Amino acid sequence: MGIQNFHLTFMLPSINNTFYSGAGPILVAVDCIIFGFDKQRLKLLLFKRKVEPFKNEWSLIGRFVKSDESVYTAAERVLEESTGLSGVFMEQLACYGAEGRDPGGRVISIAHYALIRLEEQEEQAVETYQAHWYEVDKVPPLILDHNDMVADAFSKLRRRARYQPVGFELLPEKFTIPQLQTLYEAIYQKPLDRRNFRKKILSMKILEKLPEKDKSGSRKGAFLYRFDENKYQELMARGVDFEL
Repeated sequence: MGIQNFHLTFMLPSINNTFYSGAGPILVAVDCIIFGFDKQRLKLLLFKRKVEPFKNEWSLIGRFVKSDESVYTAAERVLEESTGLSGVFMEQLACYGAEGRDPGGRVISIAHYALIRLEEQEEQAVETYQAHWYEVDKVPPLILDHNDMVADAFSKLRRRARYQPVGFELLPEKFTIPQLQTLYEAIYQKPLDRRNFRKKILSMKILEKLPEKDKSGSRKGAFLYRFDENKYQELMARGVDFEL
């Protein structure tokens, strides 16, 4: 079925006029800002819209909320239908409800942002869902207020990444320190001093060094690490801040 059912008009359940007389029909949608990282670049998943209005223009991925599901469940459904993935990091971003924001009807959208570990197979698989990955600094003009949603999600990601290790949600289970730094440079949109970054992240003692190397970048290779969730929770319980 793909991801075509995007802001389409549909029949709403009848409103009980005993309690809500005079209430007008309002459509509730969820839109998902889906970030992925391919070890080198931070990317955003977009969809080329198949229906009017705005047919063939770039858009975020979304659906209308069904009468028998919660808003968060709807967002999870959108994510799985558009990527084939489930159980990934996702949280609510904001509500977008400006009058006239959607020419198709009175639509309020509750946006969510998600972070996924973007392996090569996932990057290729989304093509089967008629979606495409764009580097975050090369995102084309989007329909409606979707560019605003992307900007808001990116700002929230930067704030969260400064104080919480959400960046690890974008990395594979095993990663190198240079890959971790590249990710945070992509999130912050600025270079970070290599020595200071390495010293800071290792001083937190939330990384487990593994007895194996990634030799894709050089013959010598770089040691692989793994994020230690339990150690991080211990530090949080002691009031230690995660700040890079």
